[in-house]
Amino acid sequence: MAKKVVLVALVAHTHAIDICILDAPDVKAEIENNPLGGFNIILERKGLSEVIAVVGRRTGAIKDVVQDGDVVIQFANDTTVRISSEEVVGQRNGYIITFTWEAPKGVGLEDCVNLGTHHWYGGPQQKRQYWPIERLVLPNYSYVTKEADNCGVAEPYWLNSEGVFYYFDKKVPLFVDQNDLEKNAACFIAQIRSPYSSKRAKTELIYAIGIFEDVRKAHEYAVEKYLEKPLGIPDERMITYPVWSTWARYKRDVNHNTVLEFADEITKNGFPNSQLEIDDLWETCYGSQTVDVRRFPNMRNTVDILRAKGYRVTMWTHPFINKGCEPWYSEAKAKGYLVASEYGSVETSWWNDNETTTALIDFTKPVARQWYLDRLHALKNFSGIDSFKFDGGESSWAPQIPVLQGDIRDQPGVISADYVRTVAQFGPLVEVRVGYRTQDLPVFIRMIDKDTYWTFENGLPTLITTLLQMNMNGYPLVLPDMIGGNGYNEPPTKELFIRWLQANTFMPSMQFSYVPWEFDNETVAISKKFVELHARYAPAIIAACRRAVSGGAPVNPPVWWIAPNDTEAHDISDEYLLGESILVAPVIEHGARSRDVYLPAGRWLAQGDPARPVLGGDWIRDYPAPLDTLPYFVKV
Repeated sequence: MAKKVVLVALVAHTHAIDICILDAPDVKAEIENNPLGGFNIILERKGLSEVIAVVGRRTGAIKDVVQDGDVVIQFANDTTVRISSEEVVGQRNGYIITFTWEAPKGVGLEDCVNLGTHHWYGGPQQKRQYWPIERLVLPNYSYVTKEADNCGVAEPYWLNSEGVFYYFDKKVPLFVDQNDLEKNAACFIAQIRSPYSSKRAKTELIYAIGIFEDVRKAHEYAVEKYLEKPLGIPDERMITYPVWSTWARYKRDVNHNTVLEFADEITKNGFPNSQLEIDDLWETCYGSQTVDVRRFPNMRNTVDILRAKGYRVTMWTHPFINKGCEPWYSEAKAKGYLVASEYGSVETSWWNDNETTTALIDFTKPVARQWYLDRLHALKNFSGIDSFKFDGGESSWAPQIPVLQGDIRDQPGVISADYVRTVAQFGPLVEVRVGYRTQDLPVFIRMIDKDTYWTFENGLPTLITTLLQMNMNGYPLVLPDMIGGNGYNEPPTKELFIRWLQANTFMPSMQFSYVPWEFDNETVAISKKFVELHARYAPAIIAACRRAVSGGAPVNPPVWWIAPNDTEAHDISDEYLLGESILVAPVIEHGARSRDVYLPAGRWLAQGDPARPVLGGDWIRDYPAPLDTLPYFVKV
């Protein structure tokens, strides 16, 4: 439960301000003038005082201060801010301070958070996914889902290692400037400019500051109050056994014979499966949702054969229709099913333009959603497939600036949410790659395509950091990308393939496209070992997924989750947990045959072996990790 905390105005006049906004026995917060402009938020707790943020940097002179239970400050440029505070009492005790800024539409608002010496979590999914996220540089970054930087998840949530979080309302036309204008700061800017519609009536900057005892309690409250939790879990067979995709290995060179030969190779080499996913290109043209009979003369027959071989079948699809893909493009355009820009154009682009333009289905329109669903249901019934892999969905694919349905203050992000909510109807085998306030959906959200590198250039290290970023934004049902990456630069080497597989082992699902038998017998043997290890721990993974449903806990949390006050654990970026009892420390450096491992306090079993107990609370230096070994530890 929450109750109001009294806000007391101490001093306020035209040129100076000193207001207590929270006065509790264990925590005090006040705002006072900043000599460079705006106002400092000063937080006092745990015997320390620090400036946690500078707010109102663009507001100018104060016109009036009113106390009506909350504190309302009016400025000469017709900007106002209402500051309210409440105490959270219950399973987790803490405080919430809410800032509600309003300004004329031509006025920008800017509040800057001091990153300090703390570590930070949450933030946007990025191609160079540094973790903790205080390492990110975001120059005046439009905070929407977009293709650029692999920003498929853009939840407006920043959480620090001291138990303080910031969560921004969906009404905010949000930009983030982190470590750019101000070093060691994240400035949150509300401004009505692209990609936000100029038809908004006013500028709003609304956010909550949560203050809790530690980082775990703060996040648990954020999940309960703001982020939500999944309503169910994905298909258990999809969790237990690998998905086999045609994409990385075959790219667009797929047909009836290709997929049957692929299935036969998998079976011949003794690997289990959840399903075989037929990726791009099976359509007559992009957006037709019609099977190309030159590639698949009888898709129902192809699917029946695969099913007889023990495979379920899914197909890749997307929300686009290319210009010239007829009659579907003309039909959708004539009926108003395509997103149009404020200039009236439906034309946009994507990675499969094929030297033309494309259009995006407007999922904010119920009739367009139904048209899209009806066509996919017809395809599913015609072909006999089990479900779909849904690509795309970021708001940036829409023609800019898009005209969408619903509250204009929820645009353009709503197009991502409505797309994902529409396609999630196809059940527990669904995978999507975009998330915008859709943490409640019981489907896998896939990491956007990884590249075949050892580096933070979207390579192997980012498999772990992206896993952590997604979990700490409230998306615990993570489908890692292809083992070994997508090979856009070159196929993976044997070593990179094996280390990638190992890093993936305790994540919720495994997805192959490049195959072990393309290397040698040793790779096949090592791969089987870790596929079997994943299956052996699948009950633990499923149990962690169910805990996410019941209580909102991350499936793969960072190490500090079980040691929220351990400052050493706060900065660990190359280890992760499964639930609360399994710590995984993959080898992610080329040529390494050992690594340092940090274990939080407690008694652990190395490799899950009762004969190898280890006491935590310190580093294990040079833990042996030959090519066939994944370091992991089970807590007793």
